[in-house]
Amino acid sequence: CALSVLCFCLISYPCFSQTAKDILGKWIEAQGGAKVLEGIKDTTVNGTMELIQMGLSGSITMYQKEPNKLRMDIEVMGMVITQAFDGQIAWMTNPQTGTTEEMPESQAKEVKRQALGNDSLLHPEKYGISYELKGKEKVDDKDCFVLEQTFADGHKVTLYIDSATYLPYKSTGKTLNQMGAEVMAETYFSNYQKVDGTTVPHLMTVFQEGKEFMKMTFTKVSYNTGLDESLFKMTK
Repeated sequence: CALSVLCFCLISYPCFSQTAKDILGKWIEAQGGAKVLEGIKDTTVNGTMELIQMGLSGSITMYQKEPNKLRMDIEVMGMVITQAFDGQIAWMTNPQTGTTEEMPESQAKEVKRQALGNDSLLHPEKYGISYELKGKEKVDDKDCFVLEQTFADGHKVTLYIDSATYLPYKSTGKTLNQMGAEVMAETYFSNYQKVDGTTVPHLMTVFQEGKEFMKMTFTKVSYNTGLDESLFKMTK
């Protein structure tokens, strides 16, 4: 998911091999360090998005509050489409009717994973998340460490960490397309910039089944603005 990666960082974890511990230790430093990430209680990201295959563009605002709340507001063609998870219920606005409704289970699982914030990254064992080093691989012109991330529900994501910077360059995993069908997605992270002691990608390019699907350009990242719990609750 777009927002989790923005804050992405991991502490060395006892069940990892020593090599993975070394990589993850350097990764956390590259992202800004554990102390900085522990101090982030909520994150707001503003930006623009392009849906390449549909020829559409619009704005996107993402909110995340620790430990597991998420809201995304997407404005396109004069409509605002919201997807959110309040820690218990995943919900969305129906673009055809404008009403709010709970998400289907398959979509809800995906949003719940995306909603996990810094606490799940700093303490993955609390959430049943594990990581396994799968070796090293060249991606484009970059030599990358390959980490397989497995969530408590069995969902797997492969992360490619640039060996020169120890920052994420690419991730791959299954996701749901616009029709609700499962497809393979690749996400590339670039244009890293410093934000209040963290290092954040400001461009994310998503491919589905090998075809460019979406670009998200982030124009502003803000921390600890005091997001209210009510922002994430489903309204009728």
